[in-house]
Amino acid sequence: MDAPVIALDGIVRRFGDVTALAGVDLHVRSGEVVGLLGHNGAGKTTTVRTIAGVLPPSDGAVRVLGMDPAVDGPAVRRQLGVLPAKPIVDARLTAAANLRFAADLFGIEPGDTERRIADALDQFELADRADEEVTGFSTGMRQRLSLARVLLSDPEVLLLDEPTSALDPVAARGVRDLLADLARGHRRTIVICTHDLNEAEQLCDRVVVLEQGRVVAAGTPAELRSEHGQAGLHVRVPPTDVDRAATVLRQRLDRPVTPMAEGLEVVIADDRDTAAVVRALVEAGVEVLEARREQTSLEDVYLHLHARNGRTPGLDQLPPPTGGRR
Repeated sequence: MDAPVIALDGIVRRFGDVTALAGVDLHVRSGEVVGLLGHNGAGKTTTVRTIAGVLPPSDGAVRVLGMDPAVDGPAVRRQLGVLPAKPIVDARLTAAANLRFAADLFGIEPGDTERRIADALDQFELADRADEEVTGFSTGMRQRLSLARVLLSDPEVLLLDEPTSALDPVAARGVRDLLADLARGHRRTIVICTHDLNEAEQLCDRVVVLEQGRVVAAGTPAELRSEHGQAGLHVRVPPTDVDRAATVLRQRLDRPVTPMAEGLEVVIADDRDTAAVVRALVEAGVEVLEARREQTSLEDVYLHLHARNGRTPGLDQLPPPTGGRR
């Protein structure tokens, strides 16, 4: 197999007495979309800053496109497109001027600049606002302009922090489709920090769950659902029968049961369990209005891991350290 585009091996990052990353391993290959999941402070942003070379690791090895970002920072960052949590635009400039400034920073050839700017503004539906100052733009428009800026140089690697968080559903869907095309059609390598678990499930080839600076789970969404999830059976009964139905199932089947306003949720393994649950309720005289099996979602898996590992604030909530390489 080809060497990974991004390779983190045993990455440790300390800030004084606090350890923000405690031995993170992450390999991302060409054309792959990997999502970093975790609460604020879990280590996502510190991981991305380490990949970009803004934070050299306290221990461990980092390679991006075969280079060490802490040593070959400028060469690495010429191949990176980085979108931080807040839009990276100057409100005093027009949309087009923001992109011209970025093109100059990226070293794009002058003869190619205007074509790329026009294409980017059109792609993100900002062509009719090209000559307006960004100060009048909505948060979503600023986010779209930030994405246009990031993609202007056609980078090999994209590091994106909540890329669709400020977008309406239609625009968010368009960005997800664009990122999928960049990865699958153009072999771009993408790492996304996100709290949107539905987005991670739809877009990411693999997800990595971080807690307290450690990787607590990694794999495809399907693999994580299989390893950490349990199928649930939603049983709808008359509201007056909810408590009695829960008691029946706990006593007869010794199965975890969660009463809900509209009925019960029962942990099951297969369809034979479904039949056993319904049979036990009917034999006890409980009217079963509906029995619906639902597979564990990535959100269920994440919440399970979150509860299992606990939560401790980390360094992602602190301001960027000074003196880092850029």
